[in-house]
Amino acid sequence: MSGILIAKFRLFLRKPWLFVIMTTICILMAFLIGTANQSKINVPVYSHLSQKETNELFRSLRHSDLFDFQPTKPSEIRKLVSEGKVEAGVELEKNAFRLIVSSETANVNLIRQYVQKVYVDHMQAKAIIEHVPAQSHMRAEEVKKILNEAKTHPLFTFEKKSFHGEQPIMMDSQLQPIFGFSLFFVIYTVSFNVLQILVEKRERIWDRMILSPLKKWEIYASNLLYSFAVGYIQVALIFSIFHFGVGVDFHGKFAEILLLLVPYVFTLVALSIFITGLVKSEQQFRAIISIVSVSMAMIGGAYWPLEIVSSKILLTLSKFVPVTYGMELLKGSAVYGNSISDLLYPISVLFFMGVVLMGLGINLVERRNA
Repeated sequence: MSGILIAKFRLFLRKPWLFVIMTTICILMAFLIGTANQSKINVPVYSHLSQKETNELFRSLRHSDLFDFQPTKPSEIRKLVSEGKVEAGVELEKNAFRLIVSSETANVNLIRQYVQKVYVDHMQAKAIIEHVPAQSHMRAEEVKKILNEAKTHPLFTFEKKSFHGEQPIMMDSQLQPIFGFSLFFVIYTVSFNVLQILVEKRERIWDRMILSPLKKWEIYASNLLYSFAVGYIQVALIFSIFHFGVGVDFHGKFAEILLLLVPYVFTLVALSIFITGLVKSEQQFRAIISIVSVSMAMIGGAYWPLEIVSSKILLTLSKFVPVTYGMELLKGSAVYGNSISDLLYPISVLFFMGVVLMGLGINLVERRNA
C-alpha cells in the first residue's frame, strides 16, 4: 500500500500541471472577485473645524466598511462631484455638515445617514464632556475615558435575528468567492485523480497488481487516499496563500476551517468513485464530471450565496449536493462563528453521503470488471 502511494506521489511530482493550473485559476478568480467586492466608495471630505476635532471625526468616519473618507481641498471636491468621479462630497462644520452632490442617489442617502450618525454621536459626547465637569469635580479627561469604556462595554446589548430563522443572515463578500471557487475547483482535482482507477483497469495495470502480494482493498485504499490527499492539499494551500500571503484572517477560524475540509473532500472522493463505476470510458467521465461539478456549484451556493436564493425548488435540490454542506461548514465557522459541535449536522450528512457513495461506487466498479 505504501509502495503505491509513493509511486503515485512520484508521478504527481513529474506531472503536477493539472494541480498547478487548477490552483492558480482558483486563486486568481477568488482574488479578483473578492477584491472587487471589497472595494469602498470614495468620499472626499473638507473640514472647517480645528485639527483636533477634525481628527476625532475622521477616526469615527473611517470605521465604515462601505465608504472611504479622504481629506480633500474644497475646490477639488466640487470638481470631482461635477465630473461624476464621486457621488458626493462632505464639508464638516461646527454644528453640522453639508453634502455636495450633483444628483440624489441611493449611495448619497447612505452617506448622509452615516455622517449624520457620526455627527450625532460626536456632538453628544462633546456636550457631556463640556457639562459634566461644570457640575462635578471630574476632569474632562476622566469623562472622556468613561465614555470610551461605555462604548467598549455597553450596559445593554441588542441582538438582531432574522424572521427566516433563529440565526441572522450574514454574508462576507471576501470569503464567499474564496470558499466557493476552492470547493468548486477541487472537484476536478479529486475526480481526475480517481479517474486513474478506470485508466489503470483499462490498461491492465490492476491485473498485475492483483497478482502481487497486495490485497484488493489496499489497492483501492491507496488510490482513494492519494486522491483525498491531493485534493485536501490543494484547498489547504489556497486558503494558506490567502491567509499568510493576502492577509485574510478567516475571522480567527483558520485552523478550524482546515479541519472542516476533511468531510467535504472525503465526499468528493466517494462521489468520484461512484461516477467512475457508472461510466464506460474516460470521455464519458470527463463529460459527466463537468456537468455535475458546475451544477453542484450553482445549486450548492459556490457561485452565489444560497441566502439570496428564493426558489423553493433550488433550495430543495441543494439539500442533496455536497457543496451545500461544504459551504455551510466553512461559512458556519468563519462567518457565523459556530463551533465544530454546532456543525455536526452538515458534517454527519457529508460523511453519510461519502459512505453510501463509496460503497455503491466500489460495488459498481467491481461488477463492471467482473
